[in-house]
Amino acid sequence: MKKQFLFLIVLMVLVSCGSIKKYNEQITKAHSVEDLRSDIDKVYKQLQKNHPKLYQYTTKEVLDFKFDSLKTSIKSPITSREFYKKLSPVVAQIKQGHISVGSVSKLYTKKEQKALKERKFEFYDLDFEYLDDKLWVVGTRGKDSTFIGSEVIKIDEELASNLVRQYKTRFASDGYNQTLHNRVIGKNFSTLYYKDKGFLDSLKIEFKQKDSLFTKTFRRVLKEEKKQENDSVTSVTAKKLTKEEKQQNRLDAKKKRKENRKRGYIAAKKEYTRNFDFIGIDSTVAYMKIREFSNGNYKKFYKESFKALDSLKTKNLILDLRDNGGGRITEIDKLYSYLTNEEYVFIAPIEVNSRFPYLKFLLSNGNPAILKVFGTLFALDPTSLAFQYLKTKKEDDKIYFKMKYNKKRKSDELNYKNQLFVITNGNSFSASSLISTHLQANKRAVFVGEETGGAYNGCVAGIYRIYEMPNSKLKIRMGLMQMEAPYKQTPDGFGVKPDIEITPTIEDRNLHVDPEIDWILNTINLNEKLSE
Repeated sequence: MKKQFLFLIVLMVLVSCGSIKKYNEQITKAHSVEDLRSDIDKVYKQLQKNHPKLYQYTTKEVLDFKFDSLKTSIKSPITSREFYKKLSPVVAQIKQGHISVGSVSKLYTKKEQKALKERKFEFYDLDFEYLDDKLWVVGTRGKDSTFIGSEVIKIDEELASNLVRQYKTRFASDGYNQTLHNRVIGKNFSTLYYKDKGFLDSLKIEFKQKDSLFTKTFRRVLKEEKKQENDSVTSVTAKKLTKEEKQQNRLDAKKKRKENRKRGYIAAKKEYTRNFDFIGIDSTVAYMKIREFSNGNYKKFYKESFKALDSLKTKNLILDLRDNGGGRITEIDKLYSYLTNEEYVFIAPIEVNSRFPYLKFLLSNGNPAILKVFGTLFALDPTSLAFQYLKTKKEDDKIYFKMKYNKKRKSDELNYKNQLFVITNGNSFSASSLISTHLQANKRAVFVGEETGGAYNGCVAGIYRIYEMPNSKLKIRMGLMQMEAPYKQTPDGFGVKPDIEITPTIEDRNLHVDPEIDWILNTINLNEKLSE
């Protein structure tokens, strides 16, 4: 088995290390009409074969028509990137937020990659937000902050409003929700622009600040390097540390690493995934900000946080799920166990399209070579196949995958029982929508902000199949498991709606005002005065 494993790794690596030049030529050349129409047929068949709820929001008749119309509309050869711009709006009409089409990017040799790592594109330092139907710069990780609070008017002579209009058609929320589009446009504008235009060395942007227009050219520049000793700098001899000081430094570094793991440190943004603090006039309101449910030692974080709430007898807790795109079921289940004092079933029966969904995931042709290796070994192992087969059952001509979250679960002994406020916005998606459904269905919290971008009635996610189209080399990602809480609302296709709807404005951002938190704190203060 060991030799077989090594052989497969070598084989897959050799296959994956095909000619970079050949791949780049493939994605930049104009593909024939016949090849592109073939890719359309193949990707639609993949969706029909693997997605368990393909026609949940758009009927088969409508989708058949849209894919046929796309084929008809292609009458002359186009490149892979141009094909992406035509295909992605059609796929978005499925209205399943976890289905996404990727654009194509040039591959680089190791030497080219090394050179690129020495530079950064200044454009990617900008943080955007789409507010009041306009695109704004609300932050920067670079040194030049003069354009913070400015409206983006043009990017390389294209109107920002036109770009936003185009990009909104290339991705979907779950169902008929609209709030997700504005939030994704802001948070992911740089990524959407890259998928549209590809690699750039410079970019000219026209801004508007109050009544003045100005432009700035963003370039690919050398990264700042640590200052090194040279002839023009006086050499300073480092202080020699004692044995005790060295030991203390090691202990401090170890403590820092543990804290980073617990809170999920995001190095690129120099911020934590999980934050817990006390705010308000007397610092008595607990505030928990969770940016995603995906990295770090979440169990320790939640245990320490809710232990503090319990010992301090905290009366008010704010759970901030704004811009939380989701993540692990294991984490949201753990968090929910601290927010309820009743037994609960976290996930309804999970519908799939195969007895072997994990095999479909591992053997995706768009996966990295190492995953394909594991998939091949998995397929050759009767024990693994039998185990996965036994995890499924067929009922009423449907296949269901069993998880521990389908059974009754107990709340944690440190569960929080007092007032809970949850803040959401359009970018509260996937797992953050799922836990929000539980909290709203059980009347456990007051929701403030915007409707979640993820559907109240669940989504198709869990694990994914990545399919690479043979001619254009575009990749599509599709969920394989229908993940739902055991609660439903009518009509289907909308998110968790807030009890108090608040949409921030650019004026709020410029004044560093958080209207959602301000409303909650004012409400808490008013309630306390009334109870005196």
